[in-house]
Amino acid sequence: MRVGAGEAKGKRLRSPRGHRVRPTQDRVREAVFNALGSRVVDVEVLDLFAGVGTLGIEALSRGARRAVFVERDARAAELLRANVRAAGFADRAEVWRSDVLRAVRQLAERGDRFDLVLLDPPYRSGWVPRALRAVVQAGVLRPGGLAVAEFSRGESVEAEGLRVVWRRAYGDTEVAFLEPVEGGEAGGGGGVPGDV
Repeated sequence: MRVGAGEAKGKRLRSPRGHRVRPTQDRVREAVFNALGSRVVDVEVLDLFAGVGTLGIEALSRGARRAVFVERDARAAELLRANVRAAGFADRAEVWRSDVLRAVRQLAERGDRFDLVLLDPPYRSGWVPRALRAVVQAGVLRPGGLAVAEFSRGESVEAEGLRVVWRRAYGDTEVAFLEPVEGGEAGGGGGVPGDV
């Protein structure tokens, strides 16, 4: 697995043996970042369920100002730290070995706010709506920011306070972009015209 574009393009990222961590497929990652375009440049990124850092490191490589990675698994977090260093982003990254809900609360208490929140939880775990609710309730996604969720096809991405603005399927994987809405209206899972 390698960084796809930007200043760290081609850098190899390590991942653990076995199936505890499921890195984002290269074609899905490329499609997501192509769709994001310049929205990743000069932004603050929160990478939840970060695994070995594939998404957040790609964001840093493509011009993100700073990234906070949250990963609970000890081995994955160790490899994540090594990957951040190997890609040359140690000065622009923080790695938290923590439960996602606890980390989101602590980041909010610290006053952190993010322009881009990346979520890639275990498939069929029910974590996408829970984590999105936590992000909204804690206020860590800035107005005008964007949450990007990767999940198993057919899973719900509904979260009050967010609306789906882009949703695509890649085999058994789906990706949705969600934006904050005024007044806490329901987020829905409908997406935008032309969705797959």
